[in-house]
Amino acid sequence: MLLHVQYNDSRYDYVDAATLEGLIASKQISKFFRPSQNEWVDIETGPLRREGSLYLGPERRQYPAANW
Repeated sequence: MLLHVQYNDSRYDYVDAATLEGLIASKQISKFFRPSQNEWVDIETGPLRREGSLYLGPERRQYPAANW
């Protein structure tokens, strides 16, 4: 899936998830569009996933049953 980003110089582009992670880490973008919440996320102030962060709550994702 491609994600919409805005670079610091106000240009827009579409990038894959791996590229997005690199752009966030290197602070080359100012924001990106999070389709699941239908909103733009500012990388300075918005909620971001952090490398090594742990979620200690119950698993909430639904996985389809395996068809063996």
